[in-house]
Amino acid sequence: MKKLLTISILITAIAGCKKDLTLTDPDHATAASFWKTATDAQQGVAAIYSTYHRVGLARNLYFFTMIHSDEGYSTSPNPDIVNVYDVFNITDYNDWQITTVYQDDYIGINRCNQVIDNVPAIPMDAGVKSQLIGEAKFMRGFFYFNLATTFGNVAIQLHEPKPGEYPATKSQDSVFAQAEQDLTDAAAALPPSYDAADVGRATKGAAYAMLGKCYMQQRKWQQAQAAFEWLVTGPGKSLYSLVPNYRSNFIETSENNSESVFEWQNKVNPNDTHDDDTQPGTSDNLNYGTSIPPFFAPSPVGFTDGQARRWVVWEFLKEQTADGHRDPRLPATFLYDSTDERGPAFTLAYGKPWNQLGLAAPGIPHSNVNEVCFRKQLDDSLMTGEVFHSGNNYRYIRYADVLLLYAEALNAQGQTSQAYPYVDQVRVRAGLAPLSTAKPGLSQTDFLNQLKHERITELTGEGHRWEDLARWGDLGTGLAARDAGFAYFKTGRDEFFPIPQFDIDVNPNLKQNPGY
Repeated sequence: MKKLLTISILITAIAGCKKDLTLTDPDHATAASFWKTATDAQQGVAAIYSTYHRVGLARNLYFFTMIHSDEGYSTSPNPDIVNVYDVFNITDYNDWQITTVYQDDYIGINRCNQVIDNVPAIPMDAGVKSQLIGEAKFMRGFFYFNLATTFGNVAIQLHEPKPGEYPATKSQDSVFAQAEQDLTDAAAALPPSYDAADVGRATKGAAYAMLGKCYMQQRKWQQAQAAFEWLVTGPGKSLYSLVPNYRSNFIETSENNSESVFEWQNKVNPNDTHDDDTQPGTSDNLNYGTSIPPFFAPSPVGFTDGQARRWVVWEFLKEQTADGHRDPRLPATFLYDSTDERGPAFTLAYGKPWNQLGLAAPGIPHSNVNEVCFRKQLDDSLMTGEVFHSGNNYRYIRYADVLLLYAEALNAQGQTSQAYPYVDQVRVRAGLAPLSTAKPGLSQTDFLNQLKHERITELTGEGHRWEDLARWGDLGTGLAARDAGFAYFKTGRDEFFPIPQFDIDVNPNLKQNPGY
């Protein structure tokens, strides 16, 4: 499948509990006429995957997880981006930057609930039915994981909403527990792999990896270890491996490779005019890709609304490869003046040397030749510019991430010596000496500190930094030494975003997050 078909046949844009006037469109299916055939079931699941192309998840979520953390910042001329994502100054709880992610998670959950509620009654092949319900459970688990890590305490909706229902706020632990139940169910139902026509669908390995990520955020180390084992040492071990060329994990021509555990399938639609897949219409004008590249690309190619902190570059330079060279993951992670270590005259960006790109041209925002741009979402390897409908997949879970999380779970249980080999795999692929050779015999605390470094050099710019900081208990003003925005961080409030006020206004059972 490079790319799952999308459909918006009856998928109502329900975000939380907003009250909307519902009108019947005679040209589109309704719940009463849909959910009758195996084709309906397939299309209903395809609609869930379509949620990943909505603006909240396909663009704004990257700001949540990267710019909001200490690896990124913003000098955008749009003050909302700076205030919401960089300096913890949120005054409008209905701000578009926030509500789009919240809404899209609940739109996705509603689509999952429709599949889970309706597909069991459809007469069709039992194995396919079980798989489709498993995919819906997997994605509902992802959406609740995303809500738990970004909004914390939210409502849990497990069926199609009915008039007069007002689900109450649940604790973050309860939201994680629901995600864990969904992902456990999904792991039991999903196949280990698919044929070429269906590559990109959620698999058993993806479900176990997401389940492990949930347990990690709750510091349930033993349960996390057990979930990751399916991929690392168990039945799924033969399905995953680190690809030799690290950079190939982020290029469109090498998608869905052996390192991919789950990636969002993007596709270019040359006729797209919008990214709202709830809009009715007979023409296919939907954006099937991601619009993030122009917002991260260097000016004048893009807007540079989100940039990387220079301290992260220095982290890569702390250690050379075994043969005395720079870590090859550094140029794969960033576009900056020394992506080519010979300097800006040799660093190519979109077919031009860095010092000829026009970064310092008069009137161009962010005209700073020293800026550092996140590269992994960019298309500079294939294009001379950026577009709002990139077809480059988002590798949401890579096997390298699983290996490092598995090592962290082992170390947290005092099994530090057993954790070394899994970090070694990641380092050796990058050309570094095995950790067991470079730093043998680390204590549990020192090994965790080393893992923090390893996750920066392997995973920067992939959307995991915020959840790492939260899991380690590192969120706070102590980060201000390397990210000035954290000087404004308020403990007990800024761990989560505020619940959109328009949902609270219509649902008496919702509570605002502490501190807002």
